[in-house]
Amino acid sequence: MNGFKVDDFLAGWIGGAASTVVGHPLDTVKTRLQAGKGYKNTFHCILTVYRKENVSGFFKGLSFPLASITLYNSVVFGVYSNTQRLIRESRSGTERRGPDLVELVLSSIAAGFISVGIGAPVDLVKIRLQMQTRPVPTENLTLAGSVPLRSVELREQQPGSRGPVHCISTILQSEGIPGLYRGAGAMVLRDVPGYTLYFVPYTLLCDWLSPGEGAALKPFYICLAGGVAGSISWITATPADVVKSRLQADSVYQRKYKGIVHCILHSYKTDGLQVFFRGVTVNAIRGFPMSATMFLAYELSLRFFRGL
Repeated sequence: MNGFKVDDFLAGWIGGAASTVVGHPLDTVKTRLQAGKGYKNTFHCILTVYRKENVSGFFKGLSFPLASITLYNSVVFGVYSNTQRLIRESRSGTERRGPDLVELVLSSIAAGFISVGIGAPVDLVKIRLQMQTRPVPTENLTLAGSVPLRSVELREQQPGSRGPVHCISTILQSEGIPGLYRGAGAMVLRDVPGYTLYFVPYTLLCDWLSPGEGAALKPFYICLAGGVAGSISWITATPADVVKSRLQADSVYQRKYKGIVHCILHSYKTDGLQVFFRGVTVNAIRGFPMSATMFLAYELSLRFFRGL
């Protein structure tokens, strides 16, 4: 394939690292809201994590995604861009055309499916580590001049993992290789439409904001288009993300979900329809800076590599 380019993978690697650092604190809050217990709302969750675990609590599980999400995003962006070129070449014999909706959608779907193979274990380990908390006395949650907040304690049925490697080892020993892919089905339901509503709006917005054919888009507009696309994608993906997070965090307490359908029905009966929108505010807010950083680092890296 003449249109195959390795620099898309390299640029995705750099963008993934940048976006992971920016978005991980709010990702921790999102995970606690979706799969944890005792949090009233986003602000209460942030306050509780900070009071119980300090700033370091927001970065729990960061080392593994930081090391692996770079590979994950590298594959996603590489597959997306090269699939788009392959489709374009097969249809027209050239890659020099503007964005085509069919190409964008098919490339996004391909990226979504491929992402699950790498992303499911990454997400699982990240969530297991994020859900580990340590109890503190109630008086430590007292705000100046206010009534003490109740202690929120997430009790685990097994000893906490000492880190990503120990977490993976524990999962493999207790659940086998299939355990690493718990929640993968829900992740497909999240990522296939999610990446479609990620790449398509971004590409169309960039095309609309472009000053002219062949002209480089300014960094501000890249951030704007990426941020808007990220927020759209995460808002619409929240229901499936809730199901995925609950399935993956399940064994932190006790195994109660048999599968996707059972998780959906059990969650609905227990917490009502609103449960599927837990963390939607965090996702909308978090999606903007994460995706803005992701696409900015990706585009600037591409310019650098192709300018060599």
